[in-house]
Amino acid sequence: MTTPKTPDDLFRLLDELGIAHKTKTHPPVFTVAESVSLRDEIPGGHTKNLFVKDKKDNFFLLTVDENASVDLKTVHTIIGAASKVSFGKPEKLVEYLGVVPGAVTAFGAINDTGKNVTFVLDRDLMEHDIINCHPLSNDATTSIGRDDLVRFMEATGHTPLVLKVTA
Repeated sequence: MTTPKTPDDLFRLLDELGIAHKTKTHPPVFTVAESVSLRDEIPGGHTKNLFVKDKKDNFFLLTVDENASVDLKTVHTIIGAASKVSFGKPEKLVEYLGVVPGAVTAFGAINDTGKNVTFVLDRDLMEHDIINCHPLSNDATTSIGRDDLVRFMEATGHTPLVLKVTA
């Protein structure tokens, strides 16, 4: 297993791609509830990430608006999973995305060199011009344009699915 990329590696790649990004550091946050205090300081869509897998060990990262709800009993029919999904184990999160629980982010695509994860961006989230994600650690928030987020993912070899996965 290769050493996971750091936030600095992420910012370097974004710069190389000519993608504008702005990062605000803050105390570590582990839940959406803890991050609400940052809303006034950081405009745009704020994300919640669900790392799930089906029975055939196909892994998915669902990135949705922080307040959205996802029906885990039916979402498999939307994302193309082989069966109902359950949460992926933290070890796989670290192995595939290079992040720990609490720091899960769409930017984890930079670490998924084996293309083990299908990335799903919720259509409602993608209505925001700016999307906010952790930059591989939960002590900062990086703001990026929604089209640039897709461009970043494509640069890592991933074509994210933009689907309505929220209720």
